[in-house]
Formats: sequence, C-alpha cells, structure tokens
Amino acid sequence: MLFDKVLILFFKIFSYRYYKRKYTLNNNFRFNGYFIRFYGDGNIISGEDTYIGFFSFISVIKGTTVTFGHNVSISHNVRIYTSSMDTGVFINKGIKQQTVGNVKIGSNVLIGANVFICPGVTIGDNVIVGANSVVTSDVNSYCVVGGAPAKVLKKYEKNS
Repeated sequence: MLFDKVLILFFKIFSYRYYKRKYTLNNNFRFNGYFIRFYGDGNIISGEDTYIGFFSFISVIKGTTVTFGHNVSISHNVRIYTSSMDTGVFINKGIKQQTVGNVKIGSNVLIGANVFICPGVTIGDNVIVGANSVVTSDVNSYCVVGGAPAKVLKKYEKNS
C-alpha cells in the first residue's frame, strides 16, 4: 500500500509534469492513474477535459502528431502509435519498412480499455470505440465502433 502511494507520487511529480512541459497538453489534461507513458520526439496536442487511464501508452515519432479534441476519455491500457512496420512490404519483400502517420481523435470521444489505434487513423467527433478494438482505418463521426479490426456497430444522426 505504501509502495503504491510512493509509485503514484513519483509518476505525478516527475513523469506527468515532464509530459506537460514536453507536449502541448491542455492545463486540465488528467493522468488518471500511473504507468502512463508518452514516448517520442513528435507532439501530443490535447483539447480541454481530456484524460488518459492506467497503463496507456502513446508513441509519437519525430515529425508526427497525436491530436485530441475536447472531452476525450481514454480508458486503461490504450495504445496509440504514429508508426509501425508495414507488414505487406515485410512479408512480400522481407524489408523492414515503417508506416508513419498522424493520429487525430475528435471531440466527445470515448475510447474503451485495451484499444489499439494504428498510425494515420482519424477518429471523428462523438464516437465510442469499444473495448479490445483495433482501429486500423478512419472512423466517421456519430458512431460506435468495435472489434478487431474495428467496424461500425451503430450510427447516429446528428441532432441539430
């Protein structure tokens, strides 16, 4: 119990303050737990009222950006990457080549636990990404997606 409190304090004092200085995070961006890691020389930009849960990881390589709109809730153990290996090139030619792309997440988005978001993905506004999903392509606004790979489960009409 004491170890947990010391560990949380360590992350809040050192890691999370460092992330807020290094990346473009809104003043009220919340780190909801510990073992949350931001890694890389790219940029992470957040809107207001955004939080990220325990054990989540964001990797932004140099020249790329992960952008969050306002009111984004990121659950536990979520992974967001701006680069990964291009498996098609590797399988066909045996060459290790990276796929690189910015990740953009709109406003009023809920991302469930254990979600993996691939490079180059844009998630629209007012979206729910179900737990354990793998988001490999863009997601339109006003829908619920889930699965591996994530597919649209339900669409909503925009209320004017």
